[in-house]
Amino acid sequence: MRLEWLEDILAIAQTGSFSSAAERRNLSQSAFSRRIRQIEDHVGVELFDRSRKPVQLRPTVLAQGTQIEQISAALRQLIADLRRGDRVASNRIVIASQHSLTTSFAPRIVQAIQSRGEDIHVRLRSANLDECFGLLLSRQADLAILYATLDADEQVSGEFLESVDVGTDRLVPVLRTGLALPRLSDDLPGDIPYIAYPTEVFLGSVMVKQILPQLGPGRAAVPKAETALTNAALEMAAAGVAVAWVPESLARRDLESGRLSELGDALPSCPLSVRGVRLKGHPSRAEAVIWEFLALPGSLG
Repeated sequence: MRLEWLEDILAIAQTGSFSSAAERRNLSQSAFSRRIRQIEDHVGVELFDRSRKPVQLRPTVLAQGTQIEQISAALRQLIADLRRGDRVASNRIVIASQHSLTTSFAPRIVQAIQSRGEDIHVRLRSANLDECFGLLLSRQADLAILYATLDADEQVSGEFLESVDVGTDRLVPVLRTGLALPRLSDDLPGDIPYIAYPTEVFLGSVMVKQILPQLGPGRAAVPKAETALTNAALEMAAAGVAVAWVPESLARRDLESGRLSELGDALPSCPLSVRGVRLKGHPSRAEAVIWEFLALPGSLG
């Protein structure tokens, strides 16, 4: 059963006559009548009562009117989805990003591409650093958005990968406003309660190599909780559990609202680079468009 046949039947049911239905379907009445005969020949039963003027649908067909409408709508949607799916397949890109970047930089990239009028379908996959590289190398992602420390060129060197700097960020210490530790305003030694990251994740490594060694003599960082998720660390800091070092871009809204305070005057912070990484080779059109955008100076402000 063709979609156009279902729509012919519905046109008759809705207009109440062959002539009005033919006009709606942009056919001459004779051509429309021939098509109705073709439908009946295909189904093997008469669908219309021609003994009445004007010709009317038989009661059994009228009883199936709702089902015919549903099937017709479903077929139209299927055709639209198939056409859209073909466009999406040719303009689809998968971007892997570190978890904290998925809620900060990655949406800005998608919004910027859409604002340029590019017909590109973006799928974001959130993962840790090692998983992002794994998705790239297994070609499950077309490019990745990653954090790196400023001296981490070795992370993306090699004959298979290339990178471009797309922005900067900072790993900053934050705590619920009003709960700043008194000892931070002094030069007195003491323990610094903090939210730790597992050492095997990227920010855990940054904490061990870049942050904790800068606390100075007489100060000890004491982990009060541990999480691999920066959003969880931020929320624990906002709840007053302990100091958390989180990307400034992630904490910006809470800092501006006063929910959190940055303790950068008393505790160390670390600059971060935001990089786009991809496999070398022959990119798709969608990948080429996004890579060209990322390479533009100041593309993300």
